[in-house]
Amino acid sequence: MRITDTIKEQALALGFTHVGIAPAGALTKEAGRLDTWLRLGYHAGMDWMQRAPERRSDPRLVLDGARSVISVAMNYYSPQQHSNDDSTARISRYAWGDDYHDVLGARLKQLEEFIVEHFPEARTRRYVDTGPVMDKAWAVRAGIGWLGKNGNVITRDYGSWVFLGEILTTLELEYDTPMEDFCGSCVRCLDACPTQAIVRPYVVDSNACISYLTIEQRGGHDEAVAEMDFEQWVFGCDTCQDVCPWNSFAQSTLESSYAPRPFNISPGIEELAGLSDEEFRTRFRKSPVKRSKPEGLRRNARTLLKQKESNSDWNR
Repeated sequence: MRITDTIKEQALALGFTHVGIAPAGALTKEAGRLDTWLRLGYHAGMDWMQRAPERRSDPRLVLDGARSVISVAMNYYSPQQHSNDDSTARISRYAWGDDYHDVLGARLKQLEEFIVEHFPEARTRRYVDTGPVMDKAWAVRAGIGWLGKNGNVITRDYGSWVFLGEILTTLELEYDTPMEDFCGSCVRCLDACPTQAIVRPYVVDSNACISYLTIEQRGGHDEAVAEMDFEQWVFGCDTCQDVCPWNSFAQSTLESSYAPRPFNISPGIEELAGLSDEEFRTRFRKSPVKRSKPEGLRRNARTLLKQKESNSDWNR
């Protein structure tokens, strides 16, 4: 069996739903788009995205002698639906279960160890949404899917409900062909975004994105942010994915670690607003929600309560 086939077969056996390989060259076009996005200030407070731009755009500067980038994806979709009860909050599907950094990272480590064991001459380095690596760009180059107008990688068989990771390696492998963009003329994600954060196809302004405002932003929500329609989202936002036609092909994940924790599907807003630090640590242990920190989650819930109160006053 060829080296490439051996690696791909093992990746699928480890539970990855997709695996593709691209040559480890410079991401010239993608780096140009990133530079423009940064200059426009669309990264908001995520200053780390400006660090080491040359390493971010060329994997050969991350791993000396890199020849190939092995991209993987793992389906995380669960079919349960968010509640429309205005007393409940919404947590993004990706955070319903265990932290994907841990789950996908452990599988990626197993794949890396398999490669080194079977091909001792290989040097490798793995990443899961960490380090100076452009996950989406490599997934697109490796033929896993295409970049949707909402900024997410979309696959033909699982939609955009996938986590991404990659292994850089010095092995020279057989490469896959990038996939065609199948978004066509559809703009449902742009129309549905509650804060108009998708300023144009393929471009998201983090300053207005609910996912950024509820996860990455530190400190309080200023008046302008507090007046935005959060659609009950307290951690992340799935609106642009929920309306995407390609997500009608979603299939339930086979990975039990991503199964929803019951209290993550429709938590009470008031309950979250009053959650203690200890309760937060217990409830969200090994969960992506811990990214927001307890004070961040309480802030988000209190913003929702203020919006609910404001809406009640308006309707009187």
